[in-house]
Amino acid sequence: MKVLNEDIKNKTFKKAYLLFGEEEYLKVNYKRQLVAAITDGNEMNLAKYEGDRIDIQEVIDDADTAPFFAEHKLILIEDSELFKTGGDELAEYLEKSPESSIFVFVETKVDKRTKFYKAVKELGYPCEINKQSEDVLAQWGAQLFAKAEKRIKKADMSYLITIVGTDMDMLSNEIEKLIGYVGEKKTIDKEDIDAVCIKQLSVKIFDMVDAMSVKNQKKALSCYYELIAEREPPMGILYMITRQFNLILQAKDLSARGMGQNEIARVMGVQNFIARKSISQAKNFSIKDLKNGLNDSLKVETDFKNGLINENVGVEMLIIKYSE
Repeated sequence: MKVLNEDIKNKTFKKAYLLFGEEEYLKVNYKRQLVAAITDGNEMNLAKYEGDRIDIQEVIDDADTAPFFAEHKLILIEDSELFKTGGDELAEYLEKSPESSIFVFVETKVDKRTKFYKAVKELGYPCEINKQSEDVLAQWGAQLFAKAEKRIKKADMSYLITIVGTDMDMLSNEIEKLIGYVGEKKTIDKEDIDAVCIKQLSVKIFDMVDAMSVKNQKKALSCYYELIAEREPPMGILYMITRQFNLILQAKDLSARGMGQNEIARVMGVQNFIARKSISQAKNFSIKDLKNGLNDSLKVETDFKNGLINENVGVEMLIIKYSE
């Protein structure tokens, strides 16, 4: 992303840019910056295409047209799937396209083996933008607060990420809400976060499984009833309980092998805060309990599908059993 920042700042553009990966917030942000920098805000020099049914000849005709009283013309193509198949014609065209025409492609997934990807890599800059680490998000969040002349402690920023999750768009919205909520107050604390921020579903499941792990049956059932009141389907809740049992089992096994939190997160393929929470919960479950929990979860699902049990009753009985 350093290359993108420098090109945007210096207005020295390559022939093509490819923004791809899972982090939508950053992709949208860089797309907007590129559009603004390349076109100088003049939409007459912006041609937009979207979807997997793009007319390539129309794109080429647009790119061959000179910019209107400007140095550059921008061809913006989004969600085209051309980096999976069908991009050969455009790949060949890129080599001979006018210097004044700049392409920006925005995709979720690409095949790096395709001719089109290799052409963009040779003539431009492909930038893979995936989910950011907890440390990067904490720094970014603190900067957003600082711009609004607010402060937040590192521990509270980490708590905010735990509550809201690592989606930057969601985090940005919650930070904006917090800034508005505290008014003239300069420091954001845990009480503010609890008062304003919406817990993601996985965090609510963490709370419920936490209560189950310490045998707080009243709290575990209270968490479940809250989710039902929010119209979460019992089978969806069961899926999340099963997923958490599986994560805890993995964390317990990997911890027993002497792995640290960062390595466990990498092996499990999850964010650090999820690994941290799973490691903590693993201390209150035996391997036998976790394996039995996974088997019982599967049985509830099977019995429901076979019409042998009401889904709400089945999930409730599972929670009661493992919080006794």
